[in-house]
Amino acid sequence: MSVILGINSFHTDSSACIVVDGSLKAAISEERLGNRIKHVSCFPSLAVQKVLELSNLTIKNVDWIAIGNNHNANLYPKIAKVMSHPLRTVKGVVSHLKRRKKHRGLLEVLKSECGFYEDECNFKIARVEHHVSHLASSFFCSPFNEASGFSYDGSGDFVSGMYARCQDNKISVLDRVYIPDSLGLFYTALCQFIGFDRFGEEYKVMGLSAFGRPSFMDLMGKILSASGFRYKLNRKFIPDITGKTIDWTAAESGEIIIPALFGDKLRELFGEPRNRNGEFSQRDKDLASSMQMKFEEIVMECLKWLWKKAPSENLITAGGCALNGVCNARILRETSFKKSYIQCAASDDGTAIGAAFYVWHEILGKPRSFVMEHAYYGSEARDVEIEKALTEKGLNYEKLETGPLLDKVANLLAKGQVVGWFQGRSEWGPRALGNRSLLAHPGWPGMKDSINKKIKRRESFRPFAPSILWEEVPNYFEQTIESPFMMHVVKIRPEKRQALSAVCHEDFTGRLHTVKRSQNTLYYDLIQNFFRRTGIPVLLNTSFNENEPIVETPEQAIACYLRNDVDALCIGSYLTSKEMGKPPLVQA
Repeated sequence: MSVILGINSFHTDSSACIVVDGSLKAAISEERLGNRIKHVSCFPSLAVQKVLELSNLTIKNVDWIAIGNNHNANLYPKIAKVMSHPLRTVKGVVSHLKRRKKHRGLLEVLKSECGFYEDECNFKIARVEHHVSHLASSFFCSPFNEASGFSYDGSGDFVSGMYARCQDNKISVLDRVYIPDSLGLFYTALCQFIGFDRFGEEYKVMGLSAFGRPSFMDLMGKILSASGFRYKLNRKFIPDITGKTIDWTAAESGEIIIPALFGDKLRELFGEPRNRNGEFSQRDKDLASSMQMKFEEIVMECLKWLWKKAPSENLITAGGCALNGVCNARILRETSFKKSYIQCAASDDGTAIGAAFYVWHEILGKPRSFVMEHAYYGSEARDVEIEKALTEKGLNYEKLETGPLLDKVANLLAKGQVVGWFQGRSEWGPRALGNRSLLAHPGWPGMKDSINKKIKRRESFRPFAPSILWEEVPNYFEQTIESPFMMHVVKIRPEKRQALSAVCHEDFTGRLHTVKRSQNTLYYDLIQNFFRRTGIPVLLNTSFNENEPIVETPEQAIACYLRNDVDALCIGSYLTSKEMGKPPLVQA
């Protein structure tokens, strides 16, 4: 047995995974555990211990630790940058050296953070370049034997984009785009200008873009341009932030803090930036629309170049930018690529599995046998844990067999109730895919506004995802795309928009989540049961949380259920509801 522990640490979205003999056994992000800080960048000590536990292994069983970044990568471009701007880059150099020191002391970190003993640690260590890890995470989990590869995000190991030819168990890098030129930084800088100044809020602006017009496209062209595979930022509007990397992490908590990415020249173009708590003007909506369209145009240009260099009908993408579902659907409409694959944790948490599979295939030379067809690699609650959590909160509940359970939940959903749905192993990645979800009727009047205001407590323009039976996709959507990880935003057919009013966005799209019975039997059967009652093979699906990481434990699910207007909660085979309430007090 060969065991590889994959880690993403001291970088955004810390995470860990276990790969055994070339198959993924467990994967989880550190944010789901402990202090539950979104996008945490500390060492993933809790995640490491959790994936070992889920795989019934100890650190003694680990043969390799694969780390999804390599600070020795791209040394020549780094040195050239420092030599050209020594004063401006000094902070970045100091930050770089601190991260190198942390990684060199991996054994000490494992001992102090995880409680492991030195004589237990007999593993080898492999450091895999950030974007190579991204590419490996998608290609080596895909069903493709060959594909063109594109990884793009803010930055990692001094690179913001990487192109590759992928074949069997090899990834051949074709070219790189170095920071400070970055599609991710372009998108984030404009998000900040629109008032979304916290790390990881780009998806909100993608949703806002549907309410605007692309009236600033000419000005966007002044900020970002592309020629072939190279995209370039205009430093006048988005200054070089290389020397500010030290400001990206609050050391004690691990929370990501982003420095201001835009300069005064951007104010000259668009006026004053929106305050985070201010109202959205039409200008803000038009900026969102324009930046989204410019982002898409540049990606189309890059992929044209990639297809010429590495023609294939298959495309794999990865990196934070690969979470842009609007762009992903356009790729399949307008490029020469016929099929695409994006694994469920496409952002930096996914580099943990990418590094692990890189070791298995590239370093150890092993053939491929694994395909990631679902996302359920996290923790699972036992009945005794669920009962204990329900009892401690004094909730009435009933335990049901699968058939009656699905009947009751489908009936609640058909009557317009919102149900917390906590089943099986938690999802790997940022999406709730039917195991840690809040579910509702996709066409119930006022449902979208009600959930946004009373449960999620978030901006009113934010859309919800439709989970649909795979075989029904052509009847409801204008593109037939398999999207098990909710990575594509697709137009809903005109005749179905009323029936799906709660998941139909302003531009008549939905963030598609396709469900096959082979991927998630229980969730598929629930949608099928709802379909029989309502004639609609779709459920409104949103993540089970409220401005926090998605719930991971029964206790967290119950707490979220109790503090919000969720009507019922189904954890495993246990069902409770606000109508059931709590048992009456027994008089002494």
